[in-house]
Amino acid sequence: MNKQQYDLIAIGAGSGGLAVAEQVAALGKRVAIVESGRIGGTCVNNGCVPKKVMWYAANLAHAVDDARHFGIDARRGATDWNKLVQGRETYIRNINDYWDGYVTDNGIDRIHGHARFVDNRTIAVNGQHYSADHIVIATGSQPIIPPVNGAHLGTTSDGFFELDHLPERVAVIGGGYIGVELSGVLQALGSAVTNIALEDRLLERFDPMISTVLEQEMDKQGINVRTSFHVDALARSAEGIVVHSKDGQVEQAFDAVIWAVGRRPNTDSLGLEKAGISVLGNGVIPVDAYENTNIPGIYAIGDITGRAALTPVAIAAGRKLAERLFNNSPDSRVNYDTIPSVVFAHPPIATVGLTEAQARNQYGHEVTVYHSEFTPMRHALSTHGSVTAMKLVCAGNSEKVVGIHIIGDNADEMLQGFAVAVTMGATKADFDNTMAIHPSSAEELVTMRSDVAAKDTEINDVDAGNEWKRSA
Repeated sequence: MNKQQYDLIAIGAGSGGLAVAEQVAALGKRVAIVESGRIGGTCVNNGCVPKKVMWYAANLAHAVDDARHFGIDARRGATDWNKLVQGRETYIRNINDYWDGYVTDNGIDRIHGHARFVDNRTIAVNGQHYSADHIVIATGSQPIIPPVNGAHLGTTSDGFFELDHLPERVAVIGGGYIGVELSGVLQALGSAVTNIALEDRLLERFDPMISTVLEQEMDKQGINVRTSFHVDALARSAEGIVVHSKDGQVEQAFDAVIWAVGRRPNTDSLGLEKAGISVLGNGVIPVDAYENTNIPGIYAIGDITGRAALTPVAIAAGRKLAERLFNNSPDSRVNYDTIPSVVFAHPPIATVGLTEAQARNQYGHEVTVYHSEFTPMRHALSTHGSVTAMKLVCAGNSEKVVGIHIIGDNADEMLQGFAVAVTMGATKADFDNTMAIHPSSAEELVTMRSDVAAKDTEINDVDAGNEWKRSA
């Protein structure tokens, strides 16, 4: 059998795979990329991009609802779901077409199909063998459906993008960022939404301030939030789908149920054992700081590594790996310590660095916390009074800013610049010495005064309560 030889093969044409292939091709090497689905991976087809389109639609719906309070005569009718979906899918196809052309124009061979390892330098796709000195696994992840009775009655976050109509009554199971985001979108567009979480608070990995304000805002919007609810089964009744908990609680009845309980790496069908690649029971491929697997010449990037499952992280990992392998940059690697992230909830959430509890665990009593809560001007005339809340977590005598946590309008846009400051090691004094932009929400981050700081006050991420509202 003929074997085609490359300098690098990327398995997966999502964010990470495209990034490494693009960079290596630009360095003059022979590159192939293997993909069985649409180019662009989860982000383009079932994640960031279509989600953001839906989020913008939801924001516009909220704006119409608020318009009359500002003297604008606007009234909202039913959401034209078909028009929204058609526009979203056209937008995605345009991105697919762009990447198809870009890959071809840059001399990257596109191999369509499923890849399986033959050995530690060779993969097979559709019966053809391909070999490379460097193989990058970037196959992404897929939604988890838990093994409970009646689980098939629910769809997943991928299935959300296949809905042909807006469900009137929907349960979103999962209190993580995907569950929170889908709940907000569906409610804004007209569904009656119940968000069901196993944990005792939403977004339990985030700072407790975020969870507290988010749950308050979701309640104002009419979303029924059910925490500490361990789903045991789904069942169908005459009225719709019923959700049962282990302790006998029941939520009913729904036209649709969406599982948003996490994602699993797409590594099961790669034949990793043929190459001797180590893989954990949950499908994660362990890597070192430079994305190396246990087999020299084989690398893993993106969601499958169990690290931050974010598009920019996968892109950065791919590009830096390419530089290390082919551009004489032996120290090129991703810094995973200060990764900003956003949850496109309503209102949006933005965070970078350590939570307060993490900072206290790391720095002990040398932690100072500043916080602010206010109604942003966007809602100055609205009746529901949406809140913006912010927290700065500072450490050491210099009060180095080690964490920023924001929930409120435009949090997603304002954090990027402040993430630069945190990455550079800025202190509270640096923030104080920065001139504010007025009137804006972002100015609160550079005007928080020491007389509202909470010093040496213990807080536990698990016990959210309202402790974050304290003052010195």
